[in-house]
Amino acid sequence: MTDRNALIQPDHGQSAIALHLVDKAGLADWTKTLNAGQRSALAAQKFEGGGYETAIVPDGDGWFAVAGIANTGSLSSWCMAKLAEVLPGGTYRLAREESLGATGPGVAQAMHGWVTGQYRFDRYRKDARPNEARVLLTKQVKAIGAALAEAGAVLTVRDLVNTPAEDMGPGALEAEARALAKAHHATIHVHAGDALEHDYPMIHAVGRAASRHHAPRLIELEWGDPAHPRVAVVGKGVCFDSGGLDIKPSAGMALMKKDMGGAAHALALAGLIMGQGLKVRLHLLVPAVENAISGNAMRPGDILRTRQGLSVEVTNTDAEGRLVLGDALTRASEGKPALVIDFATLTGAARVALGPDLPAMFARREETADALLRAGQARDDACWRLPLYEGYREYLKSDVADLQNSPANGFAGASVAALFLDRFVGDGLDWAHFDTFAWRPNPKPGRPKGGDALGLRAAWGLLLERFGA
Repeated sequence: MTDRNALIQPDHGQSAIALHLVDKAGLADWTKTLNAGQRSALAAQKFEGGGYETAIVPDGDGWFAVAGIANTGSLSSWCMAKLAEVLPGGTYRLAREESLGATGPGVAQAMHGWVTGQYRFDRYRKDARPNEARVLLTKQVKAIGAALAEAGAVLTVRDLVNTPAEDMGPGALEAEARALAKAHHATIHVHAGDALEHDYPMIHAVGRAASRHHAPRLIELEWGDPAHPRVAVVGKGVCFDSGGLDIKPSAGMALMKKDMGGAAHALALAGLIMGQGLKVRLHLLVPAVENAISGNAMRPGDILRTRQGLSVEVTNTDAEGRLVLGDALTRASEGKPALVIDFATLTGAARVALGPDLPAMFARREETADALLRAGQARDDACWRLPLYEGYREYLKSDVADLQNSPANGFAGASVAALFLDRFVGDGLDWAHFDTFAWRPNPKPGRPKGGDALGLRAAWGLLLERFGA
């Protein structure tokens, strides 16, 4: 796509096409400012000021555009996204910019959808049409950098998740992390292949059946002043999930390129933290594997060692994400971080409970859960809290090991998976877990079908609130 950093620019009086944002309450008064021909043009396009309605209106030798939104006093992330999708390439300026968002989120919020609405994933399309940039001019110059950074992080998630597994395997995730480290002068260390077996045995067990080209690895990146609060960000990087010997049906395997969506969120959030200079000591961890099938694949009934010291009975090889996260969360806990956040496309149970749009969020501390819910609402990235219910810990009991990875009863699957992870997070640590879908099955303005960030902006809002930029 077009350089995303060029899509919003300071308004220095350049020539531009006007954009009008109108809600139903103000439509009648606004149309009084138009001439008869312009009102006729609106009527012909059946414009009534409803959300995501757009129209082109003649204006002398030129034209202007109008969009219907829910409330001109409180703009959402998506109120201009439809305009960004349907308008021809060119340079645009909001009419009456200073009066928009007077009672709530304003133009800085709406910049998000202007950028994300122009996203296209056309890496593999020879017939892709050029995506002409729609450039928005704004007088809110100080807001541009932060808006572009946040939108850019979302688009990073989309790019990584949309890329098929052969081109986005464990090595490709490592390359993404190395590029981040180079860009922000961070340190990076990678444990890979059979070297994992001793220190990260669950990561090794899940990934050992893959080809050498997709060998498993634990990617670690550190950045920031060691004197600042330590924040660990962990992302599940299962680059393709066949289900292992408990193989998925073809329908269940079709979207498994997205099973590294947690890693995509973690990498994008790390990029935001470093790019915006958050005052933290960042510890990024990505266990990157392919859950493949071969003669040395882990088997149902195997008992795995773990970095933490617990033994785990494998009752389902298709519940592999929690295994690799267990070793990574143990490593993250060893640094005694002030906060641990992990992202994972972990359970189908979360999707049954909440659908594709709402990531399930779990947190040990009430204040952290509340802050994530607030941040998600403020940034149009809502999440929903599910319980770490103590009564369900008994489901993880095993007859032959310290715990099993997947109970057969089918109850409370998302909570039980989160309770499994909880066993590998250090005692007393502040921890939040996102069970996210990382995929949008149906398009919405600013949010095309395909890979997407769900929970990323909520987590970023919490970090900004707690640690500042």
